[in-house]
Amino acid sequence: MRMSLIWGEVFTGLRRNLSMVVSIILVTFISLTFVGAAALMQMQIGQMKGYWYDRAQVAIYLCPQDSLSESCAGGAVTDDQRKGVEDALKSAALAPVIEKFYFESKDEAFKRFQEKFAGNEITKYVTPDQLQETYWVNLKNPAQSNVISEAFSSVPGVEEVTDQRKYLDTIFSVLNVASYTAIGIAALMLMAAVLLIATTIRLSAYSRRREITIMRLVGASNRFIQTPFILEGVISAFIGSLLAGGAIVAIVHFFVQGYLKDNVPSSMSNLVGLGDAFIVVPALILVGMILAALSANFAIKRYLKA
Repeated sequence: MRMSLIWGEVFTGLRRNLSMVVSIILVTFISLTFVGAAALMQMQIGQMKGYWYDRAQVAIYLCPQDSLSESCAGGAVTDDQRKGVEDALKSAALAPVIEKFYFESKDEAFKRFQEKFAGNEITKYVTPDQLQETYWVNLKNPAQSNVISEAFSSVPGVEEVTDQRKYLDTIFSVLNVASYTAIGIAALMLMAAVLLIATTIRLSAYSRRREITIMRLVGASNRFIQTPFILEGVISAFIGSLLAGGAIVAIVHFFVQGYLKDNVPSSMSNLVGLGDAFIVVPALILVGMILAALSANFAIKRYLKA
């Protein structure tokens, strides 16, 4: 093949269909930005799950004075009941699943409440007596929380056993829905990009139908004729992919590692970084170029057969 002739045809096509090329670049840019954002969101969810699930605790709430729970029919937890709960936590039966546990008194719970809701009007109306004594349990394997629930759910003096992971599951479910929504929008945008690339290639081929006819008459192969059109689509998609990659890096650098890191609690600082972005960007570029090549190849083949 004469590469100079092929590249000349490529740039001619790009120049003649400049408005459509710009459209391909923009649609590819927007769709792949959504794809990259969804990928980063899934990576963030994975990191957060690994971080928070390992730190999720099981709370064993002891009976307060006015509890309506059946296990608290005798009133507030007694010293003997409290000792029974602690002895059970120290027992050999639960030792394999418990990493550590600690007791939180009403005064300690009140102090933590005041720190957590500092500046909130509600702190004026809550007293230590309104809060519960609690045993906080860290598990070696957070997935075994049902063992603690089964062991203490009907123990006298215990009002409720709560696994903190159920609150995390709700949060992660919302994040997953947002991620899947981004993926759905990205899929629609990618379909639009593929159709736009195919349409642009067919228009480009139609505008050069005389040149194509002449090349066929002089014996040019289909591969020689198709290559410039495929390269037009790939180059347009490549530019859009690069813009999407730049947008992803900018989002991570300025928003995630900049704004979010400075404005979220330090305990939530396990955010995706530039290393994660540089994993996603090459994949975006590769996806954009492959889709462009396939759609352009399909479009020009159908035109030549017509």
